[in-house]
Amino acid sequence: MRVDQFLVDAAVRQLDDRWPDRQPGLAAALYLEDGSVLTGVALPNINAVMNLCAETGPICEAFGRGERVVASVCVARRLGDDGFVVLAPCGACQERLALWGPDVEVGVAHPYDVRDWSSRRLAEVNPYYWAVAYGDAIGWPSVNDHIGR
Repeated sequence: MRVDQFLVDAAVRQLDDRWPDRQPGLAAALYLEDGSVLTGVALPNINAVMNLCAETGPICEAFGRGERVVASVCVARRLGDDGFVVLAPCGACQERLALWGPDVEVGVAHPYDVRDWSSRRLAEVNPYYWAVAYGDAIGWPSVNDHIGR
C-alpha cells in the first residue's frame, strides 16, 4: 500500500483538528496492513529534547496492537502558511518504521517543489541502512532482529 491522497488528507485533518487556528504544527497518518489508518501529532515541549515526532504515537499504537505499518506520511504547517507540506521521515522515524521492513512506503516532498510529493519505499529513502549488518541474513533485519528475539 502506498502513501496516497486519502492518507495525506487524514494527516491534514489531524493537523487541522489539533491546530484549528492554523498554527504551525506536525501531524502524521499511517496505513496498517488491513487498510485502517492511525493518526497522531507532534508533541512540542519547551525543552526541545523532549519533543516527539508526529509518527511516534501511531507507530507505538500499531506495535502495541501487533499490527503491521505499511505506509506513513507526515505533514507540516509552517508559520504564516495556510497550506501544508509533506515531510520525509526524520532519521529517528526511519528507524522506527524500519521495524516493518524496507517496503514500508513513506511520503516525501519533491526536492524542488515542496508542495509536490510522492510515495517512496523506505529502502529508497535510506539506501545505506546501517542495521543490515545485524540481520539474521544478508539484507534488511526482520522484526525479530529489531526487537531482539
